[in-house]
Amino acid sequence: MSSISFFLIICASALFHSFHFSIAGSNETDRLSLLDFKAKITGDPLGVMRSWNDTVHFCEWHGITCHRGGRVKKLELYSSKFTGFLSPSIGNLSFLKVLFLYNNTLGGTIPPEIGRLNRLRYLLLGKNAIEGHIPPNISACSRLTELNIGSDRLVGKIPSEFSYLVHLQLLRLEKNYLTGTIPLSFENLSSLSKIYLYYNYLSGSIPKSLGKLNKLTLLSLGGNMLSGIAPSPIFNLTLLEAFDVGVNNLEGNLPSDLGIKLPNLQWFSIFNNNFTGSIPTSIINSSGLSVLQFSSNNLTGQVPSLHRLANLLRLTLANNSLGNKLSGVIPRGIGKLHNLGRLMLHANQLLGKIPFSIGNLTMMTVLTLQNNNLVGQIPSGLGNCNSLLSLNLASNRLSGKIPTQVFEITTSVHLDLSMNKFNGSLPEEVGQLKNLGWLGVSGNMLSGEIPSTLSSCVELTNLYLNGNFLQGAIPGALSELKGLNVLDLSKNNLSGEVPTGGIFSNATGLSLNGIRGLCGGKPELKLPKCNKKNQKKSLGHKNRFILGIVFGLLGIISMVTIFVSLYIYWYKKKTKLPTPLGNFSENYPNLSYQTLLKATNGFSFDNLIGRGTFGAVYKGILHDLVETSIIAIKIFNLEQHGASKSFMAECGVLRTIRHRNLIKVITACSSVDYQGNDFKALVYEYMVRGSLEEWLHPVAIDVVEDTDTAPRLSLRQRLDIVVDVASALEYLHHNCGAPIIHCDLKPSNVLLDEELVAHVGDFGLAKFLSKSISNSNANQCSSLGVRGTVGYAPPASSNGDVYSFGILLLEMFTGKRPTNDIFSEVISLHHYVKEAVPERVIEILDHSLVEDIDSEKTDSSLMLEALISVLEIALSCSTEVPRERLDMSDVTAKLTSIRNKLLGTRLQQRRRIRADNVPATL
Repeated sequence: MSSISFFLIICASALFHSFHFSIAGSNETDRLSLLDFKAKITGDPLGVMRSWNDTVHFCEWHGITCHRGGRVKKLELYSSKFTGFLSPSIGNLSFLKVLFLYNNTLGGTIPPEIGRLNRLRYLLLGKNAIEGHIPPNISACSRLTELNIGSDRLVGKIPSEFSYLVHLQLLRLEKNYLTGTIPLSFENLSSLSKIYLYYNYLSGSIPKSLGKLNKLTLLSLGGNMLSGIAPSPIFNLTLLEAFDVGVNNLEGNLPSDLGIKLPNLQWFSIFNNNFTGSIPTSIINSSGLSVLQFSSNNLTGQVPSLHRLANLLRLTLANNSLGNKLSGVIPRGIGKLHNLGRLMLHANQLLGKIPFSIGNLTMMTVLTLQNNNLVGQIPSGLGNCNSLLSLNLASNRLSGKIPTQVFEITTSVHLDLSMNKFNGSLPEEVGQLKNLGWLGVSGNMLSGEIPSTLSSCVELTNLYLNGNFLQGAIPGALSELKGLNVLDLSKNNLSGEVPTGGIFSNATGLSLNGIRGLCGGKPELKLPKCNKKNQKKSLGHKNRFILGIVFGLLGIISMVTIFVSLYIYWYKKKTKLPTPLGNFSENYPNLSYQTLLKATNGFSFDNLIGRGTFGAVYKGILHDLVETSIIAIKIFNLEQHGASKSFMAECGVLRTIRHRNLIKVITACSSVDYQGNDFKALVYEYMVRGSLEEWLHPVAIDVVEDTDTAPRLSLRQRLDIVVDVASALEYLHHNCGAPIIHCDLKPSNVLLDEELVAHVGDFGLAKFLSKSISNSNANQCSSLGVRGTVGYAPPASSNGDVYSFGILLLEMFTGKRPTNDIFSEVISLHHYVKEAVPERVIEILDHSLVEDIDSEKTDSSLMLEALISVLEIALSCSTEVPRERLDMSDVTAKLTSIRNKLLGTRLQQRRRIRADNVPATL
């Protein structure tokens, strides 16, 4: 062998040993890095790392995959329930392509050393508790195709350096605390297919440059603080399958060709923004749509026919100005939406019958049609909807018998058929609903006996059978329902002995009001003892005899009252009573008929503000002083019986009281007109914002001139008003010498000034009381007969103003008058609210308040809590039992506390609001 050959052999051997040692050293680096990674894991409850020891090569450790050369290629330890934090030494695994630590409980920060992993393709650290900023040098992992660090606790801005990740196809940063704007440099991420940024604190506008990402199939930006006009280029991304920008402050119109340019849409959500314009009819071309959410915007116009969207699972349209409310009939074509999961059309103006085709929606889980004007019977085909969990048809005009097919939907957990006109008996088949938790059939015309099969509904917690004509004995089997918390049987024709077990031993959850034929039961129910069988018959005769005597006496008293009233009226016409004018104001000590005639332009119709029982109110302008003054003039129609007495009463009250929340009277006028007839008027300070009635029900009354948009009162404004009114009543009852009872409190008698400060007015029915009378159980207004307005006047109460105030509160926050057509002798406004508070309170709130809550991104839960507290106070004030009503001092204190707590919290903290049902994956 030559010397040259020997030299080459020696060199080759040296190179081989050098390479061998290099590989071995690199392998050792990986092993040490993995051991350091293990050392930083403080909790391994599943024992995933039990194999991580020197008994086997690290390439055989659980979760590790190596290349042939023995270098770590994959680290996959997802859903292992690890605690601890990431070791910086992970950056030494230089051949790593997959780092999969998704769905653990790792804390700490993302180590910047990850930026060394230039071979990394998949970085998945989402669903942990990782904090801190996102390291910008992750962008050095230039081969990344998937980056998932969503559902952590990251803060700060999205690094603009991410624009270097040109191979990135999926970016998940959702459910963190990221701030700042969406980087403009995202336009360089030309490979991006899916972007998840929802549930952060991102602000600013959506970059137009996102419209250049023509491979994008999913864009989820909901639950941030984005603003401005949604850029039109993003509506040109023809591959988009999911588009979600819900719960932001975006505005602008939707393009008319939306459904044409985005034919692949499956999820489209813009709810809780400020979008305007109409819903584009082209949306029907996106035939694959399963979720369509438009609610809580400013959309107008008509809702396009959506019957071609056969895959639709969810549709929300509420809280817009779409026709104001939906009207007309439910189209028969609704049955073609075979995949529809939820149909929520409640609180609209729908007419006609429920179409039989609705039974074709066999995938439907929720159907809410309450608070409409639907008529006819429940279609028996509804029984085909065997996936239905919740069915609410309450507050319509449905009639006929309840079809047994409704009780064949064994999946039902919530069934509300209350406040309709159903007759017949409650079917025995109700016992088939083993999963039923809530059943309401109150306020109907059901008869017959309560089916004992209800005891088979073992999950039942709430049962409302009140306000019907049910008869017979209460089934003892109901006491077997161990989970039953509420049982309302009131206002029926039941008789016999009350059971004693289960719910019948819970006096707070059981209501038997208005039932005379019951006896026995627990002593807390205070029912008469059960006697012999024949006592029932004799008791009936006795009751009829007593009722005959009572009605006879009432007739005699009525005749005497009418005679006395006529005599007093005749006497007062003959002998004019002195008018207690006094000097109401130094500015206008005496205003004549002529002055008031001129101020109102001859009491012209154009100056008419409103009419009442005893006269009319006009707007007037006085020019004869240094400055022009606007006044309100109440002209009494003295031909109306009681008008003169009303004038005297109001003069007597208003000249003795002073309070910022009482209407200020300027002066009174007692004169004669040009025909020599008596003329009486009161002159008030003019309230430029009109009455509370006009704000609560603006559809019927134009409140703001030259404005197409009806005014709305926010929650804060309503709380201010109720505190004002409560303060006024507290002053009248307790702080103005002799107590004064208003006796006619209602929204039209609450006036609002420029700052929306409330002033209680119209004291025409008011009455002075002595201290002894005000503290007794006598009816405050009984001496002047029935006083007040139907719906607001209390049923024989010692706290009449408190009752009226309670009804006023209920009306303010539900938007429903107590005389609404949906209410009857059986179901009142009080009962309507009582059944909903607190679990279903959102269903009964005024729609503008619901919008107010939905638009609040900081403390919507606190707002809802405040509303529940206010409604509970209203219910306590408007209860039928006088002694159970609150005192106005307590009412004022409680309402003030609620208002201050809410407003104080809103100044001190800001909570983030999160949208419901945003897409995680498709």
